[in-house]
Amino acid sequence: MNDVFREVKARIRRVDAILTSVGGTDHVELAQALSRVQRLARKGDRSREPSPELLSLLERAEALARGA
Repeated sequence: MNDVFREVKARIRRVDAILTSVGGTDHVELAQALSRVQRLARKGDRSREPSPELLSLLERAEALARGA
């Protein structure tokens, strides 16, 4: 796994921790955004740089997490 992808995975875990702490049922949009990011990350090639789509979805999930 390359270092950039490792950073992305850490950011996903932080958003997941925020969602868990605030309660997923109250923040459906955040839960859906996180689910999309996690699915795309699983399908991604970890030996390459993360795709622009993955990064934009992650940034959206992080923005929603900040508002939670």
